[in-house]
Amino acid sequence: MANHGTTAPGTALTHRQITAIIIGLMLGMFLSALDQTVVATAIRTIADDLEGFDLQAWATTAFLITSTIVTPLYGKLSDIFGRKPLFLTAIGIFLLGSLLCGISSSMYELAAFRAIQGLGAGGLMSLAFAIIGDIVPPRERSKYQGYFMAVFGTSSVLGPVIGGFFAGADSILGTAGWRWIFWVNLPVGAVALVVVTRVLNVAHTPRAHRIDWPGALALVVGLVPLLTVAEQGREWGWGSGRSIACIVIGLIGIGLFLLAEHTYGDEALLPLRMFRGRTYAVGSAGSLIIGMGMFGAMALLPQYLQIVKGSSPTVGGLQMLPLVIGIMTAAAISGTVITRTGRYRIFPLIGGVLMAVALLLFSRIGADTPLAATMLIMAMFGAGLGVNMQPVILAVQNAVDPRDMGVATAAVTFFRQMGGTLGTAVFLSVLFSGLTTSISSAVRSAAETPEYRAALAAHPDQARAIQNLGGSLSDTSFITHLDATLAHPFKAGFSDAMSTVFLLAACIMALGVVILWRLPELPLRTQSGLQAREAAAAAPAFVPPGVVEDVDTSDREPVRP
Repeated sequence: MANHGTTAPGTALTHRQITAIIIGLMLGMFLSALDQTVVATAIRTIADDLEGFDLQAWATTAFLITSTIVTPLYGKLSDIFGRKPLFLTAIGIFLLGSLLCGISSSMYELAAFRAIQGLGAGGLMSLAFAIIGDIVPPRERSKYQGYFMAVFGTSSVLGPVIGGFFAGADSILGTAGWRWIFWVNLPVGAVALVVVTRVLNVAHTPRAHRIDWPGALALVVGLVPLLTVAEQGREWGWGSGRSIACIVIGLIGIGLFLLAEHTYGDEALLPLRMFRGRTYAVGSAGSLIIGMGMFGAMALLPQYLQIVKGSSPTVGGLQMLPLVIGIMTAAAISGTVITRTGRYRIFPLIGGVLMAVALLLFSRIGADTPLAATMLIMAMFGAGLGVNMQPVILAVQNAVDPRDMGVATAAVTFFRQMGGTLGTAVFLSVLFSGLTTSISSAVRSAAETPEYRAALAAHPDQARAIQNLGGSLSDTSFITHLDATLAHPFKAGFSDAMSTVFLLAACIMALGVVILWRLPELPLRTQSGLQAREAAAAAPAFVPPGVVEDVDTSDREPVRP
């Protein structure tokens, strides 16, 4: 193995050293990405076993809240103390949460331990991208970041498969099968700890600092209630007292956060002066909007496969393989082109357009659409996703001062996560608010056909079950037990309701493309973040702190494709 000692100042890492580091980073990212899809598949089984069916949403909400809130904190602290100790801390906290989740005896305990997991998961994704920014020059970076897209895509397929396997096992080694969903993280995490400890040895220069604790506290006050109402508002009612109280408290918290960031200046958690740089501002805003359309739509695809196509969670995960192939293929191609040409601006635009078109096509699919056609659209959506995410991160990392690499990378990740949370909440709210009407309309239309009336007469028990629904569709599992003729209007109604959501997602995605059109194209640096920081330290008067790209757009002329 290559020498893994501390990299000497000014020394570029070899491809072998970079690959060794990337393996450790990918293992850490894989823990976080896989865990979310695995738990989502098995949560009903877990809730039934812990007798907390009505509390299951909190296990997801707790993880989401803590992982989102700590993302910018990890970025800022890693700029101050170095990436390695923070990345190892994130893995350690995540593994502790995984161990505790596996011994949960109630849904309240599980939600609390999932929150601990989230405290670790929040650093795994953003720190991995920041570390790559430290060790690889921007001109070479995109081809390595494509590996991370492979992790993201693979987890979306493997998650349902692994979750379905463990959730379906009554007992493994004398313990309920679902507990191994969390414990399987331990050996993978142990390997990640060993690999990262051995190979991630790059120089770090300590910085004088004061930590923005008021900003961190205000961010908690602002985001906890806002993320909570985003997840629970549909159940509570958006106009309920609890929802309004969460919104008001959240807005007050965001106001206090902005005040704290202004007060702390360059030492703020998210320094406001960085938003004066066009790349940073456009990248953050674009990530928020694109995240809404992207992750919100991805949350609906498993619903379509399981409810309309009748697939099990495990089979549904495998049916999303074209999405993964699209992600990996497009990420590899875009990374190669960016490395050879130095041009990156066109790819987020192409990706946004591809995803918007795919969402329009998704809005046209119905209960009778062949699965092969749906898979082709998935591949298009995956291709758009594959060429969108990494170039935006690359653009922001290339534009900011290398000393702000951590906070800039974390900010893009943070805004994308926020967009995904808001998009999922809004889209599911729109879906379920119109679901009853769509299904009722489809059932009424079907009831006029002789085939449907004959099926009702042939299956009187199913006819009574349909009659007794009373407009409640909180549990759609009964559809899989209906005769094909009786089930068809329910599937058609569900797909009709989803069409509205996909159209909304397409409009949001189009807005994201408009925003990303403002993304400048700056020449890609030929130095890694570490080398650039060393050069800045050698000539501090030449490289001021803050945003390196143009504030007044006069010092670095954007390059247009």
